[in-house]
Amino acid sequence: MTFKDILQKIEFVLSLRIVKTALIIAAAIAFYTLASLLIKARGKRLKKLEKKRGETFLHLINSILKYAVLIFCIFMILQVNNVNITSMVAGLGIAGAILGIAVQDALKDIFRGFDIVSDNYFKVGDIISFEGCEGVVLELGLKTTKIKDIKTEYVISIPNRQIEATGLVSDCVYLDFPMPYETPLDEAQRAIDEIIAAAKKNANVADCKYMGVTALADSAIKYLIKISFKNTAKKLQTRRDVLHIILEVLAKNGISVPYNQIDVHNKP
Repeated sequence: MTFKDILQKIEFVLSLRIVKTALIIAAAIAFYTLASLLIKARGKRLKKLEKKRGETFLHLINSILKYAVLIFCIFMILQVNNVNITSMVAGLGIAGAILGIAVQDALKDIFRGFDIVSDNYFKVGDIISFEGCEGVVLELGLKTTKIKDIKTEYVISIPNRQIEATGLVSDCVYLDFPMPYETPLDEAQRAIDEIIAAAKKNANVADCKYMGVTALADSAIKYLIKISFKNTAKKLQTRRDVLHIILEVLAKNGISVPYNQIDVHNKP
């Protein structure tokens, strides 16, 4: 067998549709693998600059790449198998319009997903509120955002088109507590200083400040403190811890927690 015969056999094998299809699939897998590695390498640089936003961009770009390679691969396979893509697309015009209406919500989710990342609404690791619950952002995809409820630890999927219904949770909370009118102001101030000093010893409290009197209620004066958290996901437990500290300090200083009382007078 001459070298020319070998070349002719190779050309014949390569001309087979099944071989072309296999080569397209192999090339698509190789391209996707290489591109994913490059994105991950780029993602590590993004993480060094801003970890949460880097993770968010990395996941979103990987999702886009996967769908783009899949669609391109399908079109190439159809082309090598002598399927007239132009005629097929033209023939599917009406069906495409109907399909577009059916998937309009999915398209809204995808576009809003781009908006979330580009406008920096929130990032992976942030705490957001949605329909009365607060959760940690676990994953930002093309269609949905997944959060973990900090109260129940349930994982919730939020359609990206509902971004307007979410809000970024602050890393601080304002907490007021009452003391009776009978408590002298200097004693009240000493108790507040003790509360702040004890609260700052909590592992999750970044700072605690006295903000002043918030209300002159019917049976008590309400004092306000501001608590900043190191980890917002633990803010509920930290708030409970600070409330316990307040009760302890007030009891230690002989200050009772006031409550509403009703005086009933009977006529003789």
